[in-house]
Amino acid sequence: MDMKKRITLELRSRNPAEIAELVVDNSRSADGEVEGLTDEFTELEFLSMVNVGLSSLAKLPSLPKLRKLELSDNNLSGSLETLSEKCPNLTYLNLSGNKIKELSNVEALQNLKSLQSLDLFNCEITSLEDYRESVFELLPQVTYLDGFDQEDNEAPDSEAEDEDEDGEDGAGPTGDYDDEDDEEEDEDGSEGGEVGLSFQVNRADQVGNSGFSLQADPRPAQIQVCFPSHNAPVLQAENSL
Repeated sequence: MDMKKRITLELRSRNPAEIAELVVDNSRSADGEVEGLTDEFTELEFLSMVNVGLSSLAKLPSLPKLRKLELSDNNLSGSLETLSEKCPNLTYLNLSGNKIKELSNVEALQNLKSLQSLDLFNCEITSLEDYRESVFELLPQVTYLDGFDQEDNEAPDSEAEDEDEDGEDGAGPTGDYDDEDDEEEDEDGSEGGEVGLSFQVNRADQVGNSGFSLQADPRPAQIQVCFPSHNAPVLQAENSL
């Protein structure tokens, strides 16, 4: 699908001035130029044109609010000066997988004063000696190059941070339920210990005041009532818990 038609479909009859994000990845540019994008996209903040066959940015319209631009896997080798003219507030620029070979190709980005993150991964320029040091020196406003700063600290990933917060919120209840189960088991165990003490009651054989004696029995919960007279029945009651 060509880029112009793709943009029309993405609009879905909406006014271009209402669009804040636009993705036209894998559409095709017939002549290597930006097509179908006009300066009516005054509120556009994020634009992704990955693998669309771009070789020039000369026809990029003015996008004053654009902050993030994805241009990876195209055929760009120059004309980057257009970015500072048309997108002066860019903070993130991905040019990975393009035909950028020399430092002179990115020199035009010096005028992007708000640029914080630049990606040139898989471009020939990355094979230059002292590539990282040279780019940081040429573009002092850039904090992260290919995802890392000058001290090799990785750039923060906002999506991963959101996932971490979700994980923390969901972890609490599981532990609480386990604690409750343990408490219930402890209570059951303590009750069982109290009932486990059994007593054997023996009636004395017509001696004295016919008193009773209580004797502790360590066996499982069991109560025996014994009548030792010759013809009396023997009654046994068992209580197993």
